[in-house]
Amino acid sequence: MGSPIPPGASARRLAPSPENVVVARRFVRSVLGGLVPDVVDTAELLTGELVTNAVLHARTGIEVEAWTVEGQAHVRVSDHRPDYGLVPHARHLYASTGRGLALVEELATSHGVHSGRDRKTVWFEVWPEAPAPPASAWETVAPPGRTVTVTLNDVPYALYWAAQQQWEGLLRELFLARSGTSWAGVCPEDLAVAQDTSSMICASMTAAVEQETPDSSTLSLRVAFAADATPRITTLRRVLEAADTAAQQESLLALPPLPHIRAFRHWLLDQITGQLSGGRPASWTQVTGAPGTNPTELAPWDASEVESALVPTVAADDTNRIVAVNDAASGLLGWPAHALVGRPLTVLMPEHLRRRHVSAFTSLLLTGASRILGRPIPVPALHRDGRVVPIRLTIQAQEAIDGRTVFVAQLTTTTAPPVPPDAPGNVRPATRPVPGPVRLPTTTRKTRTLGTETAAPEWLSLFADTGIALTSTLDPEERLRRVCHVLTRSLADWCMADLVDEQGRLERVCVVHRDPHVSVSGNHLGMIPPPSEITQDSLPRVLRGAGPLLVTDIAPPDDPLSPLDARQRDLVERLGANSAVVAALRAEGAVFGALTMVRTEAAHPFAKEDVPLIAELVRAVALGVDNARLHQHARSNAEHLQRALLPELPRPDHLELAARYVPSSTTAEVGGDWYDAFTLPSGDIVLVIGDVSGHDLQAAVAMSTLRNMLRGIAVDRQEPPEEVLRRLDLASQTLSPQSTATCVYGLVKSDGRTTYLHYSSAGHLPPLLTTEEGATRYLDAGRGLLIGMDPQLPRRSAWELLPPHSTLLFFTDGLIERRGESLDEAMGRLRRSTAAQARAPLDVFCDELVLRFGRDTTDDIALLALRPGPPARPAYDESPDHR
Repeated sequence: MGSPIPPGASARRLAPSPENVVVARRFVRSVLGGLVPDVVDTAELLTGELVTNAVLHARTGIEVEAWTVEGQAHVRVSDHRPDYGLVPHARHLYASTGRGLALVEELATSHGVHSGRDRKTVWFEVWPEAPAPPASAWETVAPPGRTVTVTLNDVPYALYWAAQQQWEGLLRELFLARSGTSWAGVCPEDLAVAQDTSSMICASMTAAVEQETPDSSTLSLRVAFAADATPRITTLRRVLEAADTAAQQESLLALPPLPHIRAFRHWLLDQITGQLSGGRPASWTQVTGAPGTNPTELAPWDASEVESALVPTVAADDTNRIVAVNDAASGLLGWPAHALVGRPLTVLMPEHLRRRHVSAFTSLLLTGASRILGRPIPVPALHRDGRVVPIRLTIQAQEAIDGRTVFVAQLTTTTAPPVPPDAPGNVRPATRPVPGPVRLPTTTRKTRTLGTETAAPEWLSLFADTGIALTSTLDPEERLRRVCHVLTRSLADWCMADLVDEQGRLERVCVVHRDPHVSVSGNHLGMIPPPSEITQDSLPRVLRGAGPLLVTDIAPPDDPLSPLDARQRDLVERLGANSAVVAALRAEGAVFGALTMVRTEAAHPFAKEDVPLIAELVRAVALGVDNARLHQHARSNAEHLQRALLPELPRPDHLELAARYVPSSTTAEVGGDWYDAFTLPSGDIVLVIGDVSGHDLQAAVAMSTLRNMLRGIAVDRQEPPEEVLRRLDLASQTLSPQSTATCVYGLVKSDGRTTYLHYSSAGHLPPLLTTEEGATRYLDAGRGLLIGMDPQLPRRSAWELLPPHSTLLFFTDGLIERRGESLDEAMGRLRRSTAAQARAPLDVFCDELVLRFGRDTTDDIALLALRPGPPARPAYDESPDHR
């Protein structure tokens, strides 16, 4: 209990009233006046915090004792409620309550608490420039009488502390604002019960959290509460509702709770009273219709998640100041990311909307009621250069790891302004960046630092092998299979992976066992049934955002609650299970799958100590799989976009047409290759092949623009090919002066008996003509400069007879160009290939070229082929008998 009290130590007895906090501070300063100023200031501050706690929570007579020993300050603060223990709080930087004991811990040289028969004494010592003795621990008091254990599953760690801080602030302000016998409909007796009950809940929750490792977004707790606490909790609920109303009416110096905090408080109190009465637990992830139940809000907000997001995202705190912004948002709005942090959010809004935003934001904070949270709202944003950018804004409130409430806004647009090449933020990452792991605040009693930096060598090897598996393929499902094989070699006996598809359905993509001779029925793979609404199974909870979950009792029910339970039971019965860890695969806050690791031996189960490292491992797996999904999705979208820009081929008499487009196998971006074929009003067939420089969205836009201009010019003018290309070059220089492109424009003229090609080339590879007999020749006449170089230079054209059954091939450079091979060698190889397929049907001809040349190409391939048919028979008989 610290140093013994010397004879003649000064003491002061005080009534439990708020004004006596100042009296206690002045008393301590008068006693310690001869010490160095820093010691006196610190002791005075800590005394004020401890006396405030005694006034608010003990509500009995208070005694303050102070003395000095060799330049050291010694202070004791006593009350007469020894059964009412201290409740140390987690250290949150922005917490508005519960900081008194944290300050004592941080500033006192030594501290502690002692409970006797009739009093409780909190003490501290402050020494000037002396080595600190071993830190003292706070002494906690267990709930008196019989207790009942309440199960609280999937508690969002940051949201719980935010809710506790908010209701403690309401009770504090209600206590300080009361006058007379009652205030805001709350009598002093009910307020005292509410304060005591709040402290009881906080103490029980703190004791339960101290048994966990708070390194995941959610915790599943078993909390001991007094068995007879239900009436007191009902009183607490009633008092808090009255305080909410008073705060909304601005009658308290406290803000009302935001919707997600109020919903969580209701759930927590319902779970405690319900289970004290014998009810079944319901996870927070099972709550429907309440704000804050989606997977994004289960995880605490962290700036690295915003910075790594690909969707334009801006985060602001409750003072309306920007606290984080990612490159996608800065590029969209023309601001460097670092230049936005610290500015008011209104800097991104047109002038006429700023006052309305401030009014709505203030209303949200003052009333706790929202009309826009979670709802997409179409609004204009302000670009840095003054332009208006139409966006769709979606805002969510989240609790940050440092105790703040943060408002996260996602900005989506389909009409983004053009961004200069050197503009800040104009960098599109090939993969999703790696956000840092969330490090939640630890409790005051214990600190655990488990991570890869302190992991055993076998864990480091596992991380390395997992990384190799994740980089060995671009297919997301195959990545998961290879990861599962790695995990079953050293971590689990068997594991399975599930992915959520775009329709929200769950697909089991693999089940891998350590023993290669153990087969898993195909019935366990593929789409799996949805969970029931009342299930407490770990997999549905993880898919809703909980976890990672350590499961030590995984025996499925004898009477399954749902088809999913039955499927799980069959799998467990076949493969066996003693313990498991189920972890969510999550990206940008959204859960897209789950990874389950299972051990079958009772002698070697998973333990709590394994969970933090598994969480870190699964985070890396999720990032790798999500990057593969992102690449696959982008590649699919790029291919669909490219194909949507490609035309439907005409079907002229006596001519056969075929075309192929093959996207690059190594990039997920849309490119500038295109082909076109259409019929002019004159009846001539236009054939076009082209390639815009670049391989990105800008190249695709330029390609589409060029193609459409060429179509308009060709149909309107119906001029010779060289003149059409000249007009196209002039239009391109005027409308897209930064673009260059190659192109071959050809007119196919046929009367049914004879077919000619009239063509002109703008820097493109020459068409290849292959006769029915296998003779090959490149058509390299009519050559000219690229489109976009100099529209004033004259262009040439050439004519070529196309024999019956010959094959005319237009193609882009992706078909033949290969690293380490000269262009002459590549063009010779193409001639040999077309000669070998000269008599093959035209579709086969094209497919064989794609099969031969399309493997592992690093560029897109476009090709267009035309084959004249046999000469048409004359419409009349020219034999002598019919002349």
